[in-house]
Parts: sequence; structure tokens; C-alpha cells
Amino acid sequence: MFASDMNSVREASRVTTAGMMLFPIQFTWPYGGRSVFISGSFNRWAELVPMSQVEGAPNVFQAVCAVSHGCHEYKFLVDGEWRHDERQPHKNGEYGIVNTFDALPVPVEVAQVQPRLDVLNSMEVDTGLTHRISAVTLNQAVPRISEEDVQACRHRISVFLAAHTAYELLPESGKVVALDVNLPVKQAFHILSEQGIALAPLWDNCKGKFVGVLSASDFILILRELGNHGSNLTEEELETHTISAWKEGKAYMNRQVDGHGRPIPKHLIYAGPCDNLKDIALKILQSGVAIVPVIHSSSEDGSFPQLLHLASLSGILKCLCRYFKHCSGSLPVLQLPIYAIPLGTWVPRIGESSSRPFAMLRPTASLSSALNMLVQARVSSIPIVDDNDSLLDIYSRSDITALAKGRAYTHNLNEMTIYQALQLGQDSNTPYEMRSQRYQMCLRTDTLLKVMEQLANPGVRRLVIVEAGSNRVEGVVSLTDVFRFLLG
Repeated sequence: MFASDMNSVREASRVTTAGMMLFPIQFTWPYGGRSVFISGSFNRWAELVPMSQVEGAPNVFQAVCAVSHGCHEYKFLVDGEWRHDERQPHKNGEYGIVNTFDALPVPVEVAQVQPRLDVLNSMEVDTGLTHRISAVTLNQAVPRISEEDVQACRHRISVFLAAHTAYELLPESGKVVALDVNLPVKQAFHILSEQGIALAPLWDNCKGKFVGVLSASDFILILRELGNHGSNLTEEELETHTISAWKEGKAYMNRQVDGHGRPIPKHLIYAGPCDNLKDIALKILQSGVAIVPVIHSSSEDGSFPQLLHLASLSGILKCLCRYFKHCSGSLPVLQLPIYAIPLGTWVPRIGESSSRPFAMLRPTASLSSALNMLVQARVSSIPIVDDNDSLLDIYSRSDITALAKGRAYTHNLNEMTIYQALQLGQDSNTPYEMRSQRYQMCLRTDTLLKVMEQLANPGVRRLVIVEAGSNRVEGVVSLTDVFRFLLG
């Protein structure tokens, strides 16, 4: 139904404080877009009401709004640009060309004053359509910036990162855990769990240097590989595998061997304390690793190395936010909402195909299905949702270390649910703040700067994008997504 054909639903009408009725009107935008909102005089231009895509018609968006009698103006915000429908009545108004419609007055006797919130709640209207996004008006339209502005912003960030070194990432105090390559895998598994870390650099005493990193991904591959050779994983099987033996076996699995069938040694990706932050960020992005060890050597041949820190995108982003927080106005790209960039991996809309996989699971799904999905989809986490796709929790690669508690890895992973696996990491000794902050959320309308500030917090590697009110999952934005955009 188009604006010129709007019909009042008198049966759903309710009384306002002004003594006039509000009645639902259905608005339609039939010209496509990635995200469409509507605003108008009926809500004092103070709300952006999101419009939902019509199933089976990917170019058609609809929304129902409660309006009072009188002459109204409205406009559509399509992919960050204010537009009007040329096929519907329109005129030049205070905010440029706007669409118009008349709602006929319906006089009533005021028997009881009812707040407007109750009006909306009493209608058969999806509550997700009427949540307040923020005090956004037409005079504060979502900015559209040119490619030149984006490149200028990237240049400033690149210059900043190139002018600062890894020394600035070092905390005043702290510890870094490293593991010996001859340590049994089972013991390493327990150490990571007890220390609350997802990875650790590997030290080879015979070579006198750091040779790699053991991560949660290694444990996922170990459990999947050993699970392929039997119905249950035994503790003895883990006990017989040293870290070095696993790394060698992993090279054979990935067919990383030379012409003589010997495994090709992989060189550790690391940084020196004087390396600049841009180079470190690019190393992380290009190699696909989560951290880069910062190693200082007192000699030219690299002997007697000292492990100073584990550099991550989170630490680098914290430096960026600290510097640009008070001058973000000079970088307009930081004020863009993430949906307008776009940034992250999003749930495909009806009729759209997605170039990147987006995985979600129910809490009753098996742990083995989650591990398979983490590996096959090459993602670091999977949102756990209810039957309405509303966010309940998130299962990440690092959660695999929780299986060390009570030797849960000896159980059949096909019989353990994701819910049971997550409970292993939430015992009674875990502070409530830690249990309630397992995952972080954001809205599609949050600015890039706000998302960056959230991701700069310790332990946060990704944000789940949810629909306001319903917490329905719309996508995921990660540290990697942010840096790939910022560094172009």
C-alpha cells in the first residue's frame, strides 16, 4: 500500500493526550536499498523508524507508524541518503522536497488519557519498528562522504600508526606465558585453561628461540582429528602427543612438506619493540594470526631473545582511540554508522546472496557441529540464538580451553551440546561481571568510533550486531573488519 492509498485502521485507534486519535498507517518504499528508514512530522522528525523488507519482494520495504489527524510530511532515509517518493504527492518543505499526506480528523470524546507509549504497544505493530534510534533529525542526517574523504582519513590513521612503535603497547606491569615445545599437549591444554588465555608462544630450548604459537585453533583441530579415528577421545592419546609432534603432524595434514616428504618449518611471525604499529597491524592481517609476539634480542644473531609482549589489534586500536577520541570531528568517517560503510559480516537479506558465510547455532546443537563450523567457515565465533534468532550467547574458538575442566574433552563431543560446553566456563567462582560480559553487542546505527572504542576493551575481539529491542542477530563486526577498512 502506497502513501496516497493510506487507509486508517479505525478499529485499532486509541486516544492521545490531545484528545485526537492515533491510527496506524502503512508506508511503503518500493525502490530497494540495503537499509531504509522513515521519519516525518507525525513523529516530529525525532525518530528514524526502520522499514522491513517484504518477503518475496527484496526491493519493497514497509513500516507501520501511528499518526494523528492533519497534514503530514515525511521522507525516507535510504542507505544513509534522504530521499522522497516521486510517484507520491510531494512539495518543497523545510527539509527540501518531502512527501505529503492528509490524515482526516476524527473527533472523539476524551474519556481517559493514555500515554503514547501505550498507544503503540496496544496496536498490532512490530515493536522493532518503533524503537528510538537516537535524536536524529533531518538536519542531522547520516553523513555521506566522498571517496577522497575516506582516503584522507585512512592516510591520517596510517601516518599515526607509522609514527608509533610497539614500545607503546607494553603495559607497566604484566606477564606473558610461553610454553616449551616438548610439553605434552594435554598439559598445555590445562595451562591455557588455568591461565585464562587462548594462546601462547612456543619456546624451543634446543634452538634457543621462539618457534611458533599454540592456539585454541590447534586444540580444535586436535580434537577433530583424534575424533575421526575413534568414537571417544582418551586422555592417553593427548598424553602421547607433544606440542612439537602435533605441529609436525599438522604440517603433514596440511601437506606442507618439501620434495623429500619432510615438513617445511614455518617461521615465527614476530615484531621488534621498535617496529611501527602499522607494520604490526599489517602482519596480523596478512598472516591471519591473532597476536604477534614482541621479542627483543640483545645480539645481532637473535640469540638470548626476550619475550616482552603479545601485540594484538585490540592494543593497537586502543592507541588509535586514545589519540583520535577528542579530534574525531576532523575525521568524518568515524562518525558514520557502521551499516553505511558497510562494516562486518551481515545476515543476508531476503533475495540477497552473501559472499561471506554467516553462521548461527541453537544452544541444543552439538559441540562437534560448532567446532566443524568454526573450521569450515573460517570464523572465530558463532552467535548462539533462540528460535527467533535473538542472541543468547556466543561460542568462540577460545572457549575450547574450558573442556580442560573435569577432563571434559574425553567425552563424546557429538553428545555434548553447546549449552553444556559453555557452562563449563561459567562456574560459581567466576565473577558475575565476567559471566555477564561474555559477549558485547552493538546496533547497526552505532558510529564507527563507538564500535572502535568497544573493540578496544581488553578481551573483546568482536561485537554482535543486534536489532534494538528484540536482540535479533543482524551481523558481526570484528577487529579484523575494522582494520581492513581503516588500512584500506
